[in-house]
Amino acid sequence: MKKTYILLILVLASSLISAQNKDTQIADKLFKKFEFISAAESYLKLVASYKEDGYVYRQLGDCYFNIYNTKEAAKWYAKAIAKKQDSELYYRYAQMLKAIGNYAESNKQMQKFAEMQPNDSRAKTFNENPNYIPVLLDQRKSFDVKSIDINSDKSDFGAFLMDNTIYFTSARNSNSKIYSWTKEPFLDIYKANLNEDGTISNILLLKEINSKYHDGSVSISQDGSTMYFTSDSFRENSFEKDKASKLKLGRNNIFSAKFVNGKWDEITSLPFNSKDYSTGNPSISKDGKTLYFSSNRPGSIGGVDIWKVAISESGSYGTPENLGKNVNTEGNESFPFITFDNVLYFSSDAKQGLGAMDVYKIDLTKNSEAKNLGKPVNSEKDDFAFTINENKNIGFVASNRNGNDDIFKLIPVCNYEVNAIVTNANSGAIIAEANVSILDDKNNIISTIKANNKGEVSYTVDCEKTYTIQAIKDGFESNSFAVIASNKKGGIIKIDAVLMPISEIITEKEVKLKPIFFEYNNSNITQQGAFELDKLVQIMKNNEKLIIFVKSHTDNRGTDEFNLLLSDKRVKATIQYVISNGIDPNRISGKGFGETEPKVDCKENCTEEEHEQNRRSEFLIVK
Repeated sequence: MKKTYILLILVLASSLISAQNKDTQIADKLFKKFEFISAAESYLKLVASYKEDGYVYRQLGDCYFNIYNTKEAAKWYAKAIAKKQDSELYYRYAQMLKAIGNYAESNKQMQKFAEMQPNDSRAKTFNENPNYIPVLLDQRKSFDVKSIDINSDKSDFGAFLMDNTIYFTSARNSNSKIYSWTKEPFLDIYKANLNEDGTISNILLLKEINSKYHDGSVSISQDGSTMYFTSDSFRENSFEKDKASKLKLGRNNIFSAKFVNGKWDEITSLPFNSKDYSTGNPSISKDGKTLYFSSNRPGSIGGVDIWKVAISESGSYGTPENLGKNVNTEGNESFPFITFDNVLYFSSDAKQGLGAMDVYKIDLTKNSEAKNLGKPVNSEKDDFAFTINENKNIGFVASNRNGNDDIFKLIPVCNYEVNAIVTNANSGAIIAEANVSILDDKNNIISTIKANNKGEVSYTVDCEKTYTIQAIKDGFESNSFAVIASNKKGGIIKIDAVLMPISEIITEKEVKLKPIFFEYNNSNITQQGAFELDKLVQIMKNNEKLIIFVKSHTDNRGTDEFNLLLSDKRVKATIQYVISNGIDPNRISGKGFGETEPKVDCKENCTEEEHEQNRRSEFLIVK
């Protein structure tokens, strides 16, 4: 989990505790120095001797947790919980189980965590919605995810597109020192050209920015004049000393740089940095007046929170503000990215997601909850460092879903909203709790939602596709409403779903339904036909003495004998549909009339529309 550095240097484990005894001293010392791979090797040698108290098992789980070996982490956590552990271990175990796709067992461990920490927001959220996974898996995708030829065999993440240049973070520099946590080189900032055909070329180390320590996570102002980036506090000789471990503890800091004479220069540490806590992952707003970042500074709700700070016209910085509980949790939230219209994307390892770290979004102009982006942006693994260039309509996300931190390209899926309001055609009054369905261009029902108390229903649909809204409510004639295709991403189409009281379609002689059309040379009930026949079923249920005679007709194509047989099949199919919905067979009968009673007497020169009108059913009231 190479991104852990940029997430912020934190001790993310049972960690900085004293060694249990002299036998674990070597492994504990390696653990405290963040040398988790070496520490795991050392703890493994002690497994047989220390299986009884669970300490070594937990330390092994934490080692693998911190290098994101989810399978091994889950294995050792499972052994550790055989002995009583604190609540956070059960939470961490649940996360690792989720990351390997074992959602059922993950829920069991979350339940234990929730019982131990009922007031924790993570526990409350789980208790409110423990079966959230199927909903996330069924969620409409907002982006297509594509591979990109920018990745190496080392950690690559944090892509940021400015004009035709991609800035990104990578551990590919073989000339850099090796970072003991990951056994990979220290992170550096790179840049590359994004070509018109989508290929990447001219990958270069950004020498004027990089130090001999970790550098990464870039954001650039809209005018291209200022870069904000994360770097080690060692860069300015700022750190804490752990004398007992003979260890220097650095922090993440945010620095700015100016683009002068064709290169980045005038590197400055921002005034709210500190050696006591970490500050990183900057994202500058479109107007350049607000900088978003992640930090574990005092006032954080959890381990790492997302904050913002105002920037004045003179360039001075205000007091950082925490974004609050709609964004932050008792876990870790990081990698903020702010769009032109103040939608914040960020990653969290504590909100309800598919894996350890997922990408979420929240509209900061509204008092709303953060929403998980679902698949394919998110996976069972870590997904983070989301950015999008709204001018070019291209985004990026990092993920270790293939075993290593890699950058993926995001292509936004064009969609828009269809908002329907169901009302009474006579009075204009709101009709609450109507069943409203949306159908595709082949009349397949995509989804059905019950309207709220204001008669409202909302759907998100794909651009450039036509849809139909159908509304059904007892006491009213069901109706359909065409949704004209839109190519405006993020647009809204409003539908006035007006329903006529059902009494309006009953006359002395017949029930006036819209034509029950059949496909040519076919007697099967179509979805449209079923929608109309449901009105008849409702009327007959509400009027128990009503007896109906069905007349079925064909167009004039085909022989007289064939058409009589076809219309008879159609009337039988119609009657069977009504009976199958609970109507007494003695209350409905019918006969096929073939082409003998055309509605439009067009003989041999009928248009397709006239043929369709003749291919119909009628519903006469016998009693």
